[in-house]
Amino acid sequence: QVQLVESGGGLVQPGGSLRLSCVVSGISFAAYTMGWYRQTPGKQRELVAAITSGGSTNYADSVKGRFTISRDNVKNTVYLQMNNLKPEDTAVYYCNARWSGSGYWGQGTQVTVSS
Repeated sequence: QVQLVESGGGLVQPGGSLRLSCVVSGISFAAYTMGWYRQTPGKQRELVAAITSGGSTNYADSVKGRFTISRDNVKNTVYLQMNNLKPEDTAVYYCNARWSGSGYWGQGTQVTVSS
């Protein structure tokens, strides 16, 4: 059974930081490209950041220089360090694992940036 369990969301003031974690089980984690997506009501889910099995990363333009994605293949965990958060970063953040046509999603974690 494949499970992706996100944690680390919450309420933070503008300019603050949060670190999201996604613990993965049931797949060969090291082989998968891992991604973080986010979604707000009425909008499509959008890619925030992704990291390949080889460690290459890519980011949405809106988060470049503020967010960092990383992975720990021993702990089967992917992280998203979010700094200098802005109100427009408010969304439900989802963890995604994909490889060779297979894809899995976590249940999401809410991030709210507000004063």
